This record gives sequence, structure tokens and C-alpha cells, in this order.
Amino acid sequence: MKKRHSFGFILIITALLFFLSMRIQFEHTKNQIKDPEEGRDLLGLPRDIVESASDLDLKPLWENQRSQDDNENFTALLAMAVGISQKKNVDLMVRKFLLAKCSVMLFHYDGNVDEWHDFEWSSRAIHILAHNQTKWWFAKRFLHPDVVSVYDYIFLWDEDLGVENFHPGRYMELMFSEELEISQPALDPELSSDIHHRITVRDKKAKVHRRVYDYRGSMNCSDESKGPPCTGWVEGMAPVFSRAAWRCVWHLIQNDLIHGWGLDMKLGYCAQGDRTRKVGVIDAEYIVHLGIPSLGGASAAKAPSYKTMDTRTHIRRQSTAELKKFRKRWNKAVSEDKAWTRRFGSNDRMKRVKT
Repeated sequence: MKKRHSFGFILIITALLFFLSMRIQFEHTKNQIKDPEEGRDLLGLPRDIVESASDLDLKPLWENQRSQDDNENFTALLAMAVGISQKKNVDLMVRKFLLAKCSVMLFHYDGNVDEWHDFEWSSRAIHILAHNQTKWWFAKRFLHPDVVSVYDYIFLWDEDLGVENFHPGRYMELMFSEELEISQPALDPELSSDIHHRITVRDKKAKVHRRVYDYRGSMNCSDESKGPPCTGWVEGMAPVFSRAAWRCVWHLIQNDLIHGWGLDMKLGYCAQGDRTRKVGVIDAEYIVHLGIPSLGGASAAKAPSYKTMDTRTHIRRQSTAELKKFRKRWNKAVSEDKAWTRRFGSNDRMKRVKT
């Protein structure tokens, strides 16, 4: 009798273990299908055949792959939407980043690629053409996190930035040592012609700053401030993202809203922690914001025409309309995601936009 009971007990235990293993396998398969990061189309492939990372380095067709330069501490990608009217300034920017062993991707919004080929570095850059699209449109479609995961930092910059006092290598070292996930270089207040927010202005006495103190008008930026535009915030013209932050930001960029208005106010949620500590403005490596309009703006060498000004008006109206849509989507998502609300609070709603 004891043997029968023991045998029955073993059968029950075996059946339970089999059931549990099948349940775990089922849940794993179900999560793998549901999880967009895993990819439901990969279930038919052997696991080890999938390469975990890629890059944007050009691969030679007729010679052995050149070995990577291990002298650089960090890897980075500079991605910019460019037009031929800013050719001279873009050249200065690209040369700085190539000297720091960074990869370069240029998004050509004016349809002009051929006139860039006279630069020695042109064949080393990735050129992508799509007429009249913003850098956010390009970034959503060509900077998928899996493709750029090899890079430590992503520089998603505008074309009208002066980089005479900027060094990419030293900048990344500061970003790393200060444990910043999202940052931007400070703006030189003496030379920049387009400064919108005080937090972006260079503090000559600091290496890095994370907040600004401002009590003018309705502003009340103090040590108690927890969010933009007082702290935890960078502007959209020259953001720099860590690998982890970019994966989050890429998902935040809306597929159909191309101007990106409103994104800067929410980037801090992608900072992989406390945005008042993980987001900052780096003063030691600073830039100049020239404030030259693109995407329908006038050429730097020509006076703006009536047609140009009219185009800019339409672009601004479209940007405002997209901001309203983004605000509505954000508020709806916040109200429906109770777990997010418990974590971050219920008062982070985007205010209405006055037109």
C-alpha cells in the first residue's frame, strides 16, 4: 500500500510540474507575441540567429571590415534635418563630430543631395531625402531604437547651431560623469539670436545646471519646482539622449504629428529616473543658436519674400494644431493609465493652447 501511495504521489507531483512548465511556456509565448520589443514574427527563428545591435557605419563592398577605433570612450550619432541654404554651417558642425569619431546622418528636407557631394566627408555620412519633413518625422522613421542601440548618445540637432565652443567628446564625458540621460548644451546669450527660455542660457560659473530660478510675472521657479520650464527640461533645437532615454523618446514621438511641438515638455519622463537630476543643461560646452528659419523659411543669403512669410504662417498654424492634438492625447492617456498616475501624479495635464 505504501508503494502505491508513493507512486500516486509521484504521479501527482509530476503532473503538477508538467502543468506548471506548460503554463510558464504558454505565458512566455503569449508575452513574446504581445511585446513589441520581442517581435512576434521572430517565433519561427532560432534564438541565437538574431543579432542584438546594429549601427549606421557604411560597410565596404570590396575590402575587409575595418576594426573599430577603441580609443574613444563613447559612441554617438549626429542626426540633423538640413537644407542647402545652411550648407556652410552644417559643414562646420559635421566636421566637429567626425573628428570625435561620431556617425553622421543627414535628413534632406529640400530635396537637394547632390550639392553636398563636394565635401570630403559626404561619402562617410548617411543621406536620406524626403521633401518638406521635420527632423521628428525623419527620426521616427529612420532612428528606430534597435537600429541605433550601438550608440551611447543620440544628438538630434537643428542645422542652425554654432559649435565654435563645443567639443562632442568632452560633452559626452560630462554627460556621463553627471549621470544625465537627457541634456543640451547651454546657449551663449551674447551671440544667440533666438533664446526662448532662461534655463537654456549659459551659466559661466557652472559646468552643468539642472534648474533655473525665475520669479518674473507668473513664473515661480524655485527649489520646490519639480518640472518644466524650471527644471527637468531641455529645448527641442539641440537635445542629446542616452541610449535608454532615446528608446523611450522614440515611442513618445507621434507617428502623425511631425512638428514635435509639446514633446520637449514631456521628454523628462524618459530620463530613466528623477528628471530634476537626470535632465540638465551643460554649460562647459556651449553653442550659439542662430535662429535661422527652415522648412519654408528664407535662405540665409536672401531677404524673405511674401511667399516665404506666408508659408511660415501656414507652418506655424499647423504646428499649433498638432500641439492641440498632442495635448488632447496626453491628457486622455494620463486619465486612463491609473498606474502611471499613481507613479507621477494626476496634475500633469497639458494646458490649452491659445491661438
